[in-house]
Amino acid sequence: MINLFQPQVGQEELGAVAEVFDSHWLGHGPRTKAFEAAFAEHVGVEAEQVIFINSGTAGLFLALEALGLAEGDEVVLPSLSFVAAANAIASTGARPVFCDVDARTLNPTAEDIERALTPRTRAVIVLHYGGYPGDVVRIAELCRERGIALVEDAACAPASRVDGKAVGSFGDLAMWSFDAMKVMVTGDGGMLYVRDPERAARARRLAYHGLAQASGFGYAKVSHRWWELDVPEIGRRVIGNDLTAVIGSVQLRRLPELVGRRRDIVELYDRELAGFDGVKTPPALPEGHESSYYFYWVQMSPEIRDEVASELYAAGIYTTFRYAPLHKVPAYHSEDQVLPESDRASGETLCLPLHPGLDDDDVRTVAAALRKAVEARHPDRG
Repeated sequence: MINLFQPQVGQEELGAVAEVFDSHWLGHGPRTKAFEAAFAEHVGVEAEQVIFINSGTAGLFLALEALGLAEGDEVVLPSLSFVAAANAIASTGARPVFCDVDARTLNPTAEDIERALTPRTRAVIVLHYGGYPGDVVRIAELCRERGIALVEDAACAPASRVDGKAVGSFGDLAMWSFDAMKVMVTGDGGMLYVRDPERAARARRLAYHGLAQASGFGYAKVSHRWWELDVPEIGRRVIGNDLTAVIGSVQLRRLPELVGRRRDIVELYDRELAGFDGVKTPPALPEGHESSYYFYWVQMSPEIRDEVASELYAAGIYTTFRYAPLHKVPAYHSEDQVLPESDRASGETLCLPLHPGLDDDDVRTVAAALRKAVEARHPDRG
């Protein structure tokens, strides 16, 4: 099977893990701090503003909790988002309000966001679809003008930038995911960025049980009764650890190589599918935009999309559509909402395999199988 995603880890990551084993300290410690500092430098923020956590989903929940949302508040997000974002909103008692997207980029525009705002809107979550930055500059400006917090779901955008500025640093909070299917992988893990220093300090406490002191061992240096607890508010345990942090540090060093190969694959898909009018390939990046190339999505007639996906699967090629529209999910009671571009995109779009483990022959195999499946249903196209 040609996989949709596939982690790229090897001897360098294994060597780093072995060093952690030899240190006899696997938990949250100095290697976690080193990874936070390196990632902060990568995105151009201060180390105190980032927190290595056990998943990107935990980052979304923590971000929404740090905003102090409550029942009656609203948070706007694109319907084509992963369900974790809506779940994080609902967990606070606030209401998710879904907005439309551009049917080609699958990212919301500032106008899409603005149409969904109400006097009850407290925050906006924007997803960078497939690692493409989207309209984040104008959306950030809109949120600042309205006094609304912006949370960037940069789960699949660790190397994405606009005019040199890292995606994730435009908003008030952001998270990245390092699960086994992402551009950078640590098995499970994520990074949370919080712009405001006081809010960042609070988020760090909430990530570890609400404790004012994260380590009794470290607290022994300043207290003769270091085992006593100082818990100013209730939190949970979602921190990362040194074992996964060292994998992340290696992956961060390798990120240019990993994203470079992804870019090569995208360019090869573009060449292989050029001039084939049965399929639309992703739109070109605007000037100044850099992508992490997480998804390569194609679009075709909704009448054949599902059949094409089934034929590719039978041929040993796994495809999917990310992300199913959340306004159609019964739990959010929005089934009657009309978001025409989201509905259109969800019927036409298919994500093809994209990861650095693909060789050029794999990419050509996928492209040829796609063309064959589409042509069989539209023989006049090609």
